[in-house]
Amino acid sequence: MIQVRAPGMFTTVQDLGRPGYGPLGVSQSGAADPIAMRIGNRLVGNAPGAAVLEMTLLGGTFVFEAESLVALAGSDFGATLDGEPVDLWHTCPVRAGQTLKAGPTRSGARCYLCVHGGILVPLFLGSASTHILSGLGGFEGRALRKGDLLRIGAIDGAYQPVGVKLDVPAKFASRKVLRVTASTQWDWFQKPEVLLAGPYRVTEESNRMGLRLEGAPLQAIGRGHMITEGVALGAIQIPAEGRPIILFVEQQTTGGYPKVANIISADLPSVGQLRPRDEIRFELISFAEARRLICEQEAELLHIIGGI
Repeated sequence: MIQVRAPGMFTTVQDLGRPGYGPLGVSQSGAADPIAMRIGNRLVGNAPGAAVLEMTLLGGTFVFEAESLVALAGSDFGATLDGEPVDLWHTCPVRAGQTLKAGPTRSGARCYLCVHGGILVPLFLGSASTHILSGLGGFEGRALRKGDLLRIGAIDGAYQPVGVKLDVPAKFASRKVLRVTASTQWDWFQKPEVLLAGPYRVTEESNRMGLRLEGAPLQAIGRGHMITEGVALGAIQIPAEGRPIILFVEQQTTGGYPKVANIISADLPSVGQLRPRDEIRFELISFAEARRLICEQEAELLHIIGGI
């Protein structure tokens, strides 16, 4: 078991999510930075989609009741184990009774605590990920609280601590220029290219459902009322006031506002590391270029994971 002594600002159980349930009104959820989660899981000998703890902006404090292996991946939260620094992107043995503490972020928005054996919670629609808006999945469908007890898998004594090469984190560093493809409603706007001029700033009202942006507004051409339609992860929705919203991992599954563009899936992990007040820009690319970038990223990730 892991005892939650302090939960941090917003810590939830996440895995790779539950795609395919949009028609039922359930969005994908899952890790906001799945690349960091997949590498972290490999470091502790887990399957890529094993459940982990996703910490946001301020990490938690956790007491381990038995020995284990852990790895921290994603942003640097200045973590310590019984007061000694814990390196990111490396396996760290933990003895029974030791306390792991993560502080405020020093870089991006999210850090993943990956534990050998994974976090054991009941599955909902085949996934352990927490869907906060519906109160489903994860640990009782909510963010962690002080005093919670989390079950973890048994340790395999044959697994040895490992780390990644120094250049690996740099290869997947968060981007501040997000690449997008034009949506089918691109020409619904008087000057859609305004989106590309930037910059836009992430507001305090952002969360896992969507990131609200401050910047130049986009004006839709009058077309009457839009029929509600399905929306995709990473879509950039433009409400009536013209300020863009990036629909993220817990987005609503339908919407009645036009979408000007969609962030390519290769850059969605970067969205997961955006903090309030971060500035970003958008770059329009072709669908063919998007496919190439997505395939290259996945090939590079599989190469790195295979070499750990």
